[in-house]
Amino acid sequence: TSSWVRYAAIGAVAAILVGALVFSGVVGMKVWRQHQIDAAGEQAQAVAVAYTEVLTSVESDKIDENFRQILNGATGKFKDDFTQASIQLRQLLIDNKSGAEGKVVNSAIESKATDKVVILMMVDQSVKNVNVRDQRVDKNRMKITMVKIDGRWLASDLTYL
Repeated sequence: TSSWVRYAAIGAVAAILVGALVFSGVVGMKVWRQHQIDAAGEQAQAVAVAYTEVLTSVESDKIDENFRQILNGATGKFKDDFTQASIQLRQLLIDNKSGAEGKVVNSAIESKATDKVVILMMVDQSVKNVNVRDQRVDKNRMKITMVKIDGRWLASDLTYL
């Protein structure tokens, strides 16, 4: 009987160890996954802030370069929509000698995953053109969706709030 008790004790200890290892593995995977999601959110937010400043800053004498940078950071429907709108917008900006400088004053992550992050932006945009003597500052609020494609965070949607 003493050998039976000893085997039972060894079996119980082994079962507890296996259970602890499984539990640690599951918890470790959840922590690692959350770390990946948090890191993706931070990366996408940093890219989105820089991209939003490019998107909201334009000079009529550098319009082609401005638009090239905007399209380089865009994808999907947002890229298609901007491509179509840019034809008319380009001429309007040139004709009015328009310029704008955008500065993100605050941003926050609304939702995040490893390959898609939605960010809320508060942007102050100084605007000037031939019809406005003094620069004016527009306070824009927007929601930008960033998606990770081939290792790059790109804007796939933009909504003014």
